[in-house]
Amino acid sequence: MVTPFDAEDNVDYAALWKLVRHLKNQGSDGVVVASTTGEGLALSRPEKVALFRAAVDATRGSMTVIAAVTADSTAESVALVRAARDCEVDAVLVSAPPTGAPERGIVEHLRAVADAASVPVLIAYGSPTGPRLDDDALRGLAEHPQVMGGVDHGDDVHESVRTIRALPEGFCVYAGNDHRIKDLVAAGAVGAVTQVSHLAGPEVAAMIDATIDDDWESANRLNDLLAPLSESLHFEPDPMPLKASLTEFWDGVGRPRLPYVPAEQLTVEAVGRALEPVLTSRSR
Repeated sequence: MVTPFDAEDNVDYAALWKLVRHLKNQGSDGVVVASTTGEGLALSRPEKVALFRAAVDATRGSMTVIAAVTADSTAESVALVRAARDCEVDAVLVSAPPTGAPERGIVEHLRAVADAASVPVLIAYGSPTGPRLDDDALRGLAEHPQVMGGVDHGDDVHESVRTIRALPEGFCVYAGNDHRIKDLVAAGAVGAVTQVSHLAGPEVAAMIDATIDDDWESANRLNDLLAPLSESLHFEPDPMPLKASLTEFWDGVGRPRLPYVPAEQLTVEAVGRALEPVLTSRSR
């Protein structure tokens, strides 16, 4: 979920409540708060904690709330985990800190976060721009009693499928790359953490359901329908295209925080062109 800001660059909690209701009505089962799309690294700890609490209040138990606790240091991630627990979130999501640490350091970082958690932990992995965890490292982390699953952001479908098959039974994988949702669900992922669901939630939910039900005609049709929209949302860095497009085609969520800037109008127009057939299909 994006983090809405007002004209003074403060978190807009009224817009957040409205966005939570919108996502629920569009078919999302839950929200991930203060993640990459939520500009988590641009938020202070008090802002994150307030967001966690606001999301729990806004959902009122009707959706899962997952708090993103990625930070530059292990101590800060652990502090966020403890604060998220006090806010009564349902789970936390953590990825490797953006520090260039070696894999064994990343594993110890993730294990320290899991040790501090009293709620289920999801591990984000596979980002092409970030440090990678090999299958052995993931299997080791999956043995931790608090680690329930992971979010796979990988671009390589074959690598992601191999990883899913290498992980122990009961480890829940979610697709974290909008372009790969159908393929990963077909391989055993249980769902997705997505950007595109802000604009096309019913279609994402229907595609996941069709894939699980082996309705390949519907799954492929929906995947083809969503692909141009997912692509257009990555014409500029996340979350610039999404925030500008939500403001243009849904309701205002404010500007992104510096160093991110509002998306170019050409990008917003491209999103609009890709969104049009989705809306047309929905009205049939």
